[in-house]
Amino acid sequence: MRFPLSLTLSMGRYILRKRLAGVRRYPLVLMLEPLFQCNLHCTGCGRIREYADHLRERLSLEECFDSASACGAPIVSVCGGEPLLYPEIGALVRGLTDVQKRHVYLCTNGLLLKKSVESTIFRPTSRFFINVHLDGLAANHDASTGREGVFDAAVEGIQAAVAAGFQVCTNTTLYKESSVEEIVQLCEFLESVGVRGLMLAPAFSYETFDEPTSEELFLQRAEVHEKFRELEKRLRGCRLVTTPLYMDFLTGRRELPCATWANPTRNVCGWKSPCYLLTDAHYPTWEEMLEKTPWEQYGPQGSDPRCRNCMMHCGFEPGAVLVTNENLWQALRMAWWQMF
Repeated sequence: MRFPLSLTLSMGRYILRKRLAGVRRYPLVLMLEPLFQCNLHCTGCGRIREYADHLRERLSLEECFDSASACGAPIVSVCGGEPLLYPEIGALVRGLTDVQKRHVYLCTNGLLLKKSVESTIFRPTSRFFINVHLDGLAANHDASTGREGVFDAAVEGIQAAVAAGFQVCTNTTLYKESSVEEIVQLCEFLESVGVRGLMLAPAFSYETFDEPTSEELFLQRAEVHEKFRELEKRLRGCRLVTTPLYMDFLTGRRELPCATWANPTRNVCGWKSPCYLLTDAHYPTWEEMLEKTPWEQYGPQGSDPRCRNCMMHCGFEPGAVLVTNENLWQALRMAWWQMF
């Protein structure tokens, strides 16, 4: 199976309960950022620019647990910043998986992964995934992070985690300069060292980048279609966790709604609105963010020009899930994909 049975059943039961209750908007994945501090300064990262004045701030453990309980999403993506710099990261993961019974993705650049695995602050469980961000092979990934040896350190961390019995997946963001050939080689290499799930998505131009930089770094929609059509052909047989409907969207075969409210972001400034990528406001509670955000203004269905070229998974993967649950054929297609 592409995902553990516990995750599939947990998500399925959760969505069914929401649909039976007539709830229109509900979270699927909480993007939890306990801190913005990072040990890298990556070219395409918007966090260290947008939140430069908050790099020393952290959410408390209690605030993290309360946030997960408040929105109720069955999956929590612990990100940042670099979450392995969070002093209570072991207690945070254990509290979310063991006490709250949520599935957790720890999103890391991998620099501290080997040390963290060897220190036994985590334990392998079907509810816990380690998600390592790698945007290319050694030369290009190191260049994008501004530091030599990052790729090799991340791979060492992956190998240590796999050997210790952890579920390891990767997240690769594609930019204008990303080579299809290199991404194919990267995916094949990662599978050879034990990575069990590969996620691919196009980068999004944060509003904090100036226009010339945006044009040099980020793909336009037609360029995304072209690149992912080629990747789809070349990566048949690889364990991609990019869902079939989202891949249809990336290759230009269909449109999807943006359901960014299904992936809410909680950070040291509050509940981020409208999405993980754009910041128009921060709200003190999940309920206030959900109620006060003018959702109809965003995504392909809205009028906000910042959304024009966005095809990021944080908005459109949940859109794919919602379409799947309203269409029997797509539900069967998703079930087959999940099994094989």
